[in-house]
Amino acid sequence: MGTVKLSKRTVDGLTVERGNRVFWDSELPGFGIRVHSTGRKVYVAQARVPGGLPKRGVIGRDAEISTRDARRKAAEMIDRIRRGLEPAPPPEPPEPTVADLAGRYMTAHVEVNCRPGTVEQYRSLLDLHILPELGGLRLSEVNRSHASALHYRLRNKPNRANHAVGLLSRMFNLAIAWGMTPARPNPCRSVKRYRQPECERFLNDEEYARLGRVLSEAEPEGGLMAWAVAAVRLLLLTGCRRNEILRLRWDDVDRAAGELRIRESKTGPRRVPLTAPVERVLAGIPRIEGNPWVIAGGRRGEPLKDINSYWYRLRERAELDDLRLHDCRHSFASQALAIGEGLPTIARLLGHKTVMTTYRYAHLAEDSEKASVARVGDSIGDDLLSAGPGGEDLAA
Repeated sequence: MGTVKLSKRTVDGLTVERGNRVFWDSELPGFGIRVHSTGRKVYVAQARVPGGLPKRGVIGRDAEISTRDARRKAAEMIDRIRRGLEPAPPPEPPEPTVADLAGRYMTAHVEVNCRPGTVEQYRSLLDLHILPELGGLRLSEVNRSHASALHYRLRNKPNRANHAVGLLSRMFNLAIAWGMTPARPNPCRSVKRYRQPECERFLNDEEYARLGRVLSEAEPEGGLMAWAVAAVRLLLLTGCRRNEILRLRWDDVDRAAGELRIRESKTGPRRVPLTAPVERVLAGIPRIEGNPWVIAGGRRGEPLKDINSYWYRLRERAELDDLRLHDCRHSFASQALAIGEGLPTIARLLGHKTVMTTYRYAHLAEDSEKASVARVGDSIGDDLLSAGPGGEDLAA
């Protein structure tokens, strides 16, 4: 081994005839360059670990790093070795991608805190829209233009577009909290959401009767259609949400207390009155041994998971193509208002956390009040305006 002041000029002039040889720097002990007879030259650093044993690390080839930078790295490596560390720090882990964030978000947040229906909805948005477009991008690469492009591609489905961008926004908020990406403005922050028209559809008396006839005609088809018919009837008679009925167990039917216990609700567990019509529907549903669900599915021990395909067939037969399954809930609320129930009572029946959520039906209450005032006015008017001073009919 030789000692020489390592500089670009001296390194360029170093050669060996056979094998290889290390030339050590005369100014920084432990800094050297290994020269091979083939002409290959590699900078190295060496020091003793606590306890006295020598340890060496490779800095890089002379063609890839300058002598000045190699000396600086050598000083860092020598210091690490003397402190009992590896010569070079472990490589930085690769920056997480949107797909990495999505996996952690679903596992650590959604599956822990959200209902099964929400988990399914989020996974669908990720698999169908977000990951195909953005999954391979590093988190630092995602900016407002990516979020806007995702939103625009779904413009024909404004509700889904808004949900997709909203989900991506929540993911990035947690990514910053988890330290997966440096704090910076959320790329979805300035994306203007599409305006979504209020979808209010209520069944009238003739439509109720038409749908009732279709349900009665479809029930004898048996199989899963029979359970789908029962589910629709329960939705119409209780005002419950779809998953509240599809996830209803026979153990949740408390006939002694006269109520249905809803375990999984959007606003938490609640109880729904068990009325006589609901009792009749439940009495007509066969109980499958080993299956705890009121609305049984095709697989043993599981509930009916997809009611949409059956609903589409039923509403087509009833010529109600614009009627959504959730409109059964709206119709329940409108009927309650029509018979004079107040918004606080309807809020409790629908399982709304606050009356403000039920306030969307306030205009129906106004219509009901107007009709009541008209009936009262007509009744009083018959007597009050029946005759004037001269005997003429004032109401004429």
